[in-house]
Amino acid sequence: MLGRKGGKKKPLKQPKKQAKEVDEEDKAFKQKQKEEQKNLEELKAKAAGKGPLATGGIKKSGKK
Repeated sequence: MLGRKGGKKKPLKQPKKQAKEVDEEDKAFKQKQKEEQKNLEELKAKAAGKGPLATGGIKKSGKK
């Protein structure tokens, strides 16, 4: 048992990621996604200001 060493094992080295070449389509796609995300957040903010949407329906009482 003298040959055993304690402590963490070092993780295997990962290969370095190569820099991607970004073409015009990717740039346009990412820009479109950002705009859609921004619009979605604005709509969420508007919806949060209003009351509950579905207030009708059957309401159950707490009694059995």
